[in-house]
Amino acid sequence: MKLHSQIPPLLYSYLATEMLAPFFASFLIMNCVFFLAKLIPFLNFVLELNIGFPDFIRLFSYIFPNIFLYSIPMAAMMGVTIGFARLSSDSEILALKANGISMYQILPPVIIVAALIALLTSFVSIKLIPLSAVSIKQLSYQLLKEKISKGIKEHKFTEALGDVVVYVDKIDKSTGEWTDVWVSDMRGVDNPIVTMASTGKMDSSLQNMMVSIVLRNGSLHKPGNDNAQIVQFDQYQINIPLQLPDSNNTRLKRTDLPMRELLEEAQQANNIEKKRNLLIELHKRLVLPVGCLMISLIGLPLGLQARPGKKAIGIQAGLAIFILYYVLFTFGKALAEKGALPVWLAMWSPNALFFVLAIFWIIRVSNEQPLIPVVIVTFFKKLLAVVLSPLKAIYQTSLLRLRGFSKNTAVYEATGDVSNTRTTIRGNAKNMEFHLPACEYYDCKNCTLEFKDIHVARDAGFEPCTICKALIDE
Repeated sequence: MKLHSQIPPLLYSYLATEMLAPFFASFLIMNCVFFLAKLIPFLNFVLELNIGFPDFIRLFSYIFPNIFLYSIPMAAMMGVTIGFARLSSDSEILALKANGISMYQILPPVIIVAALIALLTSFVSIKLIPLSAVSIKQLSYQLLKEKISKGIKEHKFTEALGDVVVYVDKIDKSTGEWTDVWVSDMRGVDNPIVTMASTGKMDSSLQNMMVSIVLRNGSLHKPGNDNAQIVQFDQYQINIPLQLPDSNNTRLKRTDLPMRELLEEAQQANNIEKKRNLLIELHKRLVLPVGCLMISLIGLPLGLQARPGKKAIGIQAGLAIFILYYVLFTFGKALAEKGALPVWLAMWSPNALFFVLAIFWIIRVSNEQPLIPVVIVTFFKKLLAVVLSPLKAIYQTSLLRLRGFSKNTAVYEATGDVSNTRTTIRGNAKNMEFHLPACEYYDCKNCTLEFKDIHVARDAGFEPCTICKALIDE
């Protein structure tokens, strides 16, 4: 009894190790891939403004919580699937069953590991992502305030401000004042608005996340098809919102508020659409961590499909399940945004569906049954055969013609009466079908009977197969 009481902790720690090792490996690989995908939009920004490596690392570190929200669930599912696929293919699961350990005793460590990873995902979703959004705003303000002025150099056209191109003849390094300034503004116009001024400088505002080019003693030239405008000014200000290249991840939005403020705004919102969008964001932060738990549990039955000497399909199926979950999540979110369904129903439906699927598959695996019932597999095979059989016959007929069978031996190309065509025909006594020489089933192992023509085959009670029937009809 004492030995038996010591088995579960030892077993649980062993199973947890088997799951966590591929989890961390998958997590590292996925984040490297996502890192490379996110890196490209920032390269131009970094090079134009000459941002140093330490500042670049700080800036990019705030993007990782958005990556973690998707990489952690995917790595969790891969960890569970790969871990149990390894145990199953090495017959360790069979050994556990032989020692009286059921699948339901294996389930607790899976639930514990999946729940811990889901809690980590919820921390990322609820806490880190809103915090990183605020940090990005503050850091981007500091970087742009410090680096834009350094990026604008004497005797050089600077395009670091997007559609606003700046040329400065001379910069006073002590005061930051510009002399002989030329600015081209292409924002929202076909022809650039050119501004020239004797002096100028750059200001910035943290509250509005905006830089302002203040020009003095100059003129504004606005070209037009009918007439052009020239405006003289003593002082003119050009406001430019500060944005990093990947605006979806770096722009502070209402939905990046902390959970409490987000809930308060949703309760106080008078506009229905605004309230709906806030509620969608609120539910999203809770739905995805729970979804991480659901798809991690599904990894258990998928991993157990591996067998010694049998090709493992759990990883491919796991990726398909992961993609399907996010497709359904995106579809539900779209329905919620359009108001077609209540927000809670549209957002939580994928989790409910995958919870039922996880329970169903775990029960079937525990009972040594295939994941998909035989009745469903048989039904879809028959349905697929009915749907594809005409297309298959057409394809095979065309393929046979392309092979260039002689008219003298191919009955389906006979120019006269097909029934009078003399050629050896083979019959399958098992399914009572005969095959012409041009048919791909002519040499099948069950085709042991031979008839001298179609008449004899029909008199013996044999009928042409699907392909031969199409050839004879033609």
